[in-house]
Amino acid sequence: MGLVAVVAALPLAMASAGPVGEADPVVIHKSVQDDAKRPVSSRSAVLGFGRATAARCGPELSSPDGLEAQTCVLTQGRDTWARTYYRNATGQELSSDLSFMGPGGRGVEMHCAVGAGDDPETCETPRQRVAGSAGAYSAVAEFARGDGSGSLMLRSGSDADEPIGY
Repeated sequence: MGLVAVVAALPLAMASAGPVGEADPVVIHKSVQDDAKRPVSSRSAVLGFGRATAARCGPELSSPDGLEAQTCVLTQGRDTWARTYYRNATGQELSSDLSFMGPGGRGVEMHCAVGAGDDPETCETPRQRVAGSAGAYSAVAEFARGDGSGSLMLRSGSDADEPIGY
């Protein structure tokens, strides 16, 4: 199953979330174009074919301007990470911050450039070992115009009631 099939299997969703937390997150800058230049690792290629992956995803959300997003916390074995699926039909470049929060105030924040295309894309945090319960992790993605200094267009969170396995 390719990445496009995984994106199609999970509907796009939107949820509103409050403050990210009190602890200072680790900040990582990433561009979606960076992924296109890297070869696919064997670990990411087996997502969905190897060990079961559980996904806790928030509801499907969209903005009036044409932005759609859904944010999930993924767990595979002892690893967990956050991923946001999005489609940007606004016709303009946007920015996205994906915050992944865990127990004890631990957090990671990704900055992702969102191109002006209408194709489904993703932004995700690095994987980390589960500390405590996998259910103690949550994620929030915020999309804004331009470099992030513009107005907030959409906030999507991972607040689902039941995990989704694939």
